[in-house]
Amino acid sequence: MSDAPIIRKLSLIGLGLLGSSIAHAARRSGQVGTIHGFDASTEHRRIAAEINLVDQVAQTAREAVADADLVILCTPHGALKSLAAEICPHLMQGAILSDVGSVKSAVVTDLSPFVPAHAHLIPGHPIAGTEQSGPRAGFATLFDNRWCILTPPENADKQAVDTLTRFWQALGSNVELMDARHHDLVLAITSHLPHLIAYNIVGTAADLETVTQSEVIKYSAGGFRDFTRIAASDPTMWRDVFLNNREAVLEMLGRFTEDLISLQRAIRWGEGDTLFDLFTRTRAIRRSIIDAGQDSSAPDFGRRPKAD
Repeated sequence: MSDAPIIRKLSLIGLGLLGSSIAHAARRSGQVGTIHGFDASTEHRRIAAEINLVDQVAQTAREAVADADLVILCTPHGALKSLAAEICPHLMQGAILSDVGSVKSAVVTDLSPFVPAHAHLIPGHPIAGTEQSGPRAGFATLFDNRWCILTPPENADKQAVDTLTRFWQALGSNVELMDARHHDLVLAITSHLPHLIAYNIVGTAADLETVTQSEVIKYSAGGFRDFTRIAASDPTMWRDVFLNNREAVLEMLGRFTEDLISLQRAIRWGEGDTLFDLFTRTRAIRRSIIDAGQDSSAPDFGRRPKAD
């Protein structure tokens, strides 16, 4: 059995929450030889060098990917095309190009024209994160027991898919292969629509703040606090998510609107049994998420601040 690492050289383009967490988790795994990184932000590059986030902080994306056998793009979707145009001509023979975004069909469409025949495009989506951002936000356990979905094209190289699968497993993830279009539909209801609702509710509360003499913020209950946590997520990333997964999001938004109108009708006409049945069914969903190990049953959903 070979003692060689799964990845000889890893290149991370984008050193925010996910990029920095991958760096920490890769080091912890012992399955990556060297890690090189680049970020378009001069400040992020400075911080990454200061905290020794990666073995080498490159000054350009082209420099970072040189001789790398795995390149992961950890940037908002809007930056992917220009990055692909810059780095793809310099990918080494057999290199794997992947990403971490929550929209996959658009990644295939936007990046495929740039990827040379000697390299392998395998989009990926680790379903993990926090509302924090920047090189200091990452931590090694972010991906532990979380799903990472890979959406390889039909003609993808099986060995490359296997290598990327083993890489994410080494970082602590459970890996699932999925069709890109199906992924986008699933994530539209499990992630994208909840974020859209959170942004909207918090925006509505902001509009009401002056009307209620600041009581919206003062008396925020747990439900609203959870919405504000979600709504604090990176605005650039989520703008790109909605613009690049618009069909699936609009389809799920239509279903949600229809169900919301039915719920409105039940409240208006005092249909208590309808409300009780829905709340019972949704409570069971919450329990199944806890049973699957995707959250904690602790108070405040396991997110109670740590004591100083």
